[in-house]
Amino acid sequence: MAISAQAIKGLRDQTGLGMMECKTALEKNDGDVSKALEYLKERGISMAAKKEGRAAFQGRICSYIHFNGKVGVLLELNCETDFVANTEVFQELAKNICLQVCATSPMVVRREDLNPQTIEELKAEYMQEVKGKPPEIAAKIVEGKLCKLFFSQKCLMEQVFIKDEKGTATIKDLIKQAIAKVGENIVVSRFSRFEVGKQ
Repeated sequence: MAISAQAIKGLRDQTGLGMMECKTALEKNDGDVSKALEYLKERGISMAAKKEGRAAFQGRICSYIHFNGKVGVLLELNCETDFVANTEVFQELAKNICLQVCATSPMVVRREDLNPQTIEELKAEYMQEVKGKPPEIAAKIVEGKLCKLFFSQKCLMEQVFIKDEKGTATIKDLIKQAIAKVGENIVVSRFSRFEVGKQ
């Protein structure tokens, strides 16, 4: 099936991916744009998974100061090469993550960075709420509460992206999409959030 240049351009505008990738996706899905988008999404996730273990020692220190001058963020975002650090995709991602940190005030980058004692204390607190339930059910409820009420609020990578209209894409998803576009691993190393009058 012949794919028109207009269809390829339309898919490229939606995804930011290269013309050949968009053409291949449309060809593999008989010109169906929604199927091509799904194909590219799945491919992006698998590409990101392959690149996640690679060392990322280049990158940028990015900053954001809120318009009122009362909240600011410093973020270290890493990639594999200086070339990618200069791309629009990388810089847009850095800006969006800074906005996220400013708006949501996460505690850590990922759940592994949390103090284990904090998690144990929360587990004990949630266990009190499910006293009397069978142990297996209680454990599942506690795990669910930890994910929904704590990890998804306090761990940057698990937070829902504030600009996502559907409310389903997390910061981790956002980074995976960027990895698929630039072809390199991207890692949030650390951040600091400053707010006037708060330590």
